[in-house]
Amino acid sequence: MSSFDLENGGWSPRPVADRLLTLLKTRGPQTTADLGRALWTTPENARQQLGKLAAEGLAEARTQPRGVGRPAQLWQLTEAGHDRFPDAHAELAVQLLQAVQAKFGPPALDALIAAREADATAAYEAELAGVSGLGDRVARLAAIRDREGYMAEWGEEADGALFLVENHCPICAAAAACQDFCRAELSVFQTVIGRGARVRRMEHILAGARRCAYRIEPAADPLQDS
Repeated sequence: MSSFDLENGGWSPRPVADRLLTLLKTRGPQTTADLGRALWTTPENARQQLGKLAAEGLAEARTQPRGVGRPAQLWQLTEAGHDRFPDAHAELAVQLLQAVQAKFGPPALDALIAAREADATAAYEAELAGVSGLGDRVARLAAIRDREGYMAEWGEEADGALFLVENHCPICAAAAACQDFCRAELSVFQTVIGRGARVRRMEHILAGARRCAYRIEPAADPLQDS
């Protein structure tokens, strides 16, 4: 299993339907058997619950060829299913961004994003104060982001590089309206992780991925890498 598929199980609502939605959100498309095993139940019970989600328009099954043999049926979230996860005051955020740009121009919007970046950097650095070691810092950052609603998790790749995965973006609407938010977040990660490591975004929700994923590895030249 790829380490980018790690799940931390930190957010596990009680209702079976919500647990299924969470699994599909954090792991991506899954077979009925996979979901049954994850819930410690039978594939038939999982299939019944998935049928209810499908009836509500929250999940759907798609057939995927798998070489020799019968194609696999994979369940995934629909757009309505993704919408069940909070996007913090999405419409209001977009309206405010549009109003700032219309009334005060792009420089004002740039200043707003810069201020948010500075505030986030200061807050994260305060929480990471005294935390040494690359793994410990990535773990603490993941915990902070998870608390903020990003359904974040972290782990280590086979080659020793670390990764940070965010399965949800609670500011997705605002980020879609102004992608400088994403640029600023990457800059914040780089700053708080430290110049001794390089942070790269490998998957991006706004580029069509189901999550944002970052690879963190020691910088070849810490004095020059940013």
